[in-house]
Amino acid sequence: MYVVTNREVKEARPGEPLDLDVFGKQPNRAGPNELRIVRVERAGDDWVAHTLKDELLVREARALRDKWNLDINPSEIRHASLQVACDLYEQTQSTGRNLAVYVHGYNNDMRDVVETAERIERDHGVICVVFSWPANGGGPVSGTLAYRRDKKDARASMDALNRFFEKMQFFHEKLTAGMRETLREKAAERHPNNPDRTQALYTKLCSEQCATKLSLVCHSMGNYLLKYALRPGLGGARALLFDNVCLIAADANNAEHHTWVEALDVRNRVYVFINEEDFALKWSRRKPGEEQLPRLGHYIKNLIAANAFYVDVTRADGVGEAHGYFVGEVAAANPKLKQVFTAALNGGSPESVRDSVLEFTADLNVYRLLGS
Repeated sequence: MYVVTNREVKEARPGEPLDLDVFGKQPNRAGPNELRIVRVERAGDDWVAHTLKDELLVREARALRDKWNLDINPSEIRHASLQVACDLYEQTQSTGRNLAVYVHGYNNDMRDVVETAERIERDHGVICVVFSWPANGGGPVSGTLAYRRDKKDARASMDALNRFFEKMQFFHEKLTAGMRETLREKAAERHPNNPDRTQALYTKLCSEQCATKLSLVCHSMGNYLLKYALRPGLGGARALLFDNVCLIAADANNAEHHTWVEALDVRNRVYVFINEEDFALKWSRRKPGEEQLPRLGHYIKNLIAANAFYVDVTRADGVGEAHGYFVGEVAAANPKLKQVFTAALNGGSPESVRDSVLEFTADLNVYRLLGS
């Protein structure tokens, strides 16, 4: 699993594995816009982290260019992100799994983050990439001060999130173009003197190998971070990059939420998941100032974003006061709920399939689970 972060990352000797303490609690010392990539993997009950070198050798970048038929200059494009993008692309092609980018919320230490990402992969059958920002909070005992500090860190991380999305967009376009050119060449070799059959084979090959979906999953205060990343003049978060965007338990104001939700450009759906009994969002609403306003993730009025599909899980079996109801025990205990999230995180449309488990409540503009 890869973690892209603007946290401070402790340096290690090449090849030396570390634990999750490699991630600091403060923004990168070079500034909150600076990104690092760390590969983490489970080791029994613990985790091992491997920091990646900032730049590849030119020959390494050239080998990736040739393998994936990329239109890049390996002397200029050779950051670690090139290797990571190619590795993730290869994983999607070899496993047939879709890709989900997970942006976590408030008061999450790195064990919380990577274990949630692991559950996303296990529960919903995707490959998960994490964007982690310095959300350390301090727990409920730290109260308003810690909450405000995390909100400040979220706002300060908006440019880093946009840079991450811009990198994803760049490599997605390069890898897709390279794959299509490779398939075009393969089709032409099979039918060198028949353009019609060449085009037919090329179309067939593309439909078979271009099926990978890319979704964004923002949880809790991760939605607040996304909201600021979507401010006018900023590019990455507004790009047509994702098939689905899932805004889960959004710790952002319900009021005027349409002004930023409607800025999301997606190929398929924007889903907003709501639990009126969400304990964490009820707690956050006790804060002074604008935090007294209803949160998008626990309020079923004013649901007016034209591009949003609102899903109310309040009455779904087993949800109760849960805040992280998209993975783990809650999702596992409710097959219908898990079915909805699995479809949404894989770029699908759970409300429109035959035998859908969702029903639409027109007066509230919201979907609910059948039987809830």
